Amino acid sequence: MRFRRTGRHCPTADGLAEAENGMRAFGTVDTAARLQRGLYLITPDETDTARLLLRVQPLLAHATCVQYRNKAALPALRSEQATALLPLCRAAGVPMVINDDVELAAAIAADGVHLGEHDGAISPARARLGADAIIGVSCYDELARAERAAAEGASYVAFGAFHPSPTKPNARRASPRLLQDAARFGLPRVAIGGITPDNARPLVAAGADLIAVISGVFDAPDPLQAARAYQACFI
Repeated sequence: MRFRRTGRHCPTADGLAEAENGMRAFGTVDTAARLQRGLYLITPDETDTARLLLRVQPLLAHATCVQYRNKAALPALRSEQATALLPLCRAAGVPMVINDDVELAAAIAADGVHLGEHDGAISPARARLGADAIIGVSCYDELARAERAAAEGASYVAFGAFHPSPTKPNARRASPRLLQDAARFGLPRVAIGGITPDNARPLVAAGADLIAVISGVFDAPDPLQAARAYQACFI
């Protein structure tokens, strides 16, 4: 996977519309395997499926990838929500991956899966989901883990937390230098953990291709404006 690079600065609110148009110039996302630079939107732990869809759908025009994640839900609700969310992502041309659950990703024909350190190996996930599936791997603060993931066929590597995170307050802290050093693997690099539009700029400058966010968007006073602000940091 390769990304088309542009200048790295974070525009003010006055420049958001121009930035949004710039991101659209990249073209539509190939949901089989391609990722664009920008906002990697992770869903919140929402108990009501209809409400989840209402919260996510307006943001899809400003996201380049969606990860369905609901740590509080039982399997039946996760299946219901992921199944309902996938057509919205497809209609928007945004790939959707499933957090942690290879079998759910296979069952609904999602675009891929995101694997943490206790979620299984890449090889069986690849065998189950196919050669074109997006398989992302959490690498936390470990460059060696990213190197192994790249060698095993990961689609992208994710580092963080870079800042204190309300979602994972005890998460290991990563250095922006990891993003620079991981460039050697030739994979998209995702930054996660306490990232806001105000502190995203150094991470993008260090090499982050995607900024992964939950609360920074969904807990914002205006989630749509927040999503646009994150996306604008890549222009």
